Amino acid sequence: MTPAAASPWWTPHVHADRRPFLLARNRIKAALRSYLAREDFIEVETAALQVSPGNEAHLHAFETAAIGHDGLRTPLYLHTSPEFACKKLLAAGEHRIACFAPVYRNRERGPLHHPEFTMLEWYRTGETYRSLMTDCHAMLICATEAAGTRMLSHRGRLCDPALDPERLTLAEAFTRYAGIDLLATVTSTGETDRDALAAALGGAGIRMAGDDSWSDLFSRVLVEKIEPHLGMGRATILMEYPVAEAALARPSPGDPRVAERFELYACGVELANAFGELTDAGEQRRRFELEMAEKSRIYGERYPLDEDFLAALAIMPEASGSALGFDRLVMLATDASRIEQVLWAPVTDTGEPR
Repeated sequence: MTPAAASPWWTPHVHADRRPFLLARNRIKAALRSYLAREDFIEVETAALQVSPGNEAHLHAFETAAIGHDGLRTPLYLHTSPEFACKKLLAAGEHRIACFAPVYRNRERGPLHHPEFTMLEWYRTGETYRSLMTDCHAMLICATEAAGTRMLSHRGRLCDPALDPERLTLAEAFTRYAGIDLLATVTSTGETDRDALAAALGGAGIRMAGDDSWSDLFSRVLVEKIEPHLGMGRATILMEYPVAEAALARPSPGDPRVAERFELYACGVELANAFGELTDAGEQRRRFELEMAEKSRIYGERYPLDEDFLAALAIMPEASGSALGFDRLVMLATDASRIEQVLWAPVTDTGEPR
């Protein structure tokens, strides 16, 4: 027998079950807005339609077109992040900005993923990315207080937001959880050694494919061996990513092999991704082209570069920025098991394989 389809989200009894999560969502958003206002951020709005959706190899966009009065079609994309527009605002002269942006990612649907979701993105000019670590910790506390709970939780895993987050470098995490010397596979100029990392994975008993790149192998270890341990009991700030895994971040002044990038984890769930922002337009172009070459190799497609963004980057001041998955934060603050529980009006599920 074919199993009965689940009732739609708008069915009264389904909505009644979801409503406590949704009301908590509103309280959490208000609490975060209050925090940002106290920190002198200006809330901005950015266009969802962009000439480029972003240039990361493994992000997939929704494509559309603008049709002019002459009938000519101009390709456009729904953005995967408001980052390019926000950085143009920094180039224009803004200093502290934040936005709650609906963003769109194709090929993504599951308990923690949705094709349309809300990203809270914020930037501080003239400040290091460590100031964003302070912001992230404060936002975890704001969320639980607004939800009326003490702990973040997900599938039986707990995280106390009141505790100072653990700060763990990628090199430390690879050694601790996989027994791999990650930086031994990265040269002093940031180049990566695929064969060296493959040998290390083999020694650690981690499966791999013959055509896996260094980046593929890195991601395999991160997902399988490291992420399940992060954010347990207290939040984890996973920091100092190899430069090859930080396309929009500037290199660390203390070690050119790593970049000023961190990710925030709670209950094994990634919540935020932050950078000390790269402002070298030439280097940014080089990294984007490498990312699009990798995308073409794996998926047979590539996205255009936003030339306007690269021009703005040349005059953008030094800044740090972070992107937080707002819906995921609401999930952990309310102990929701699926992202649809915390979305007021989820995208209709086509029922296709995920």
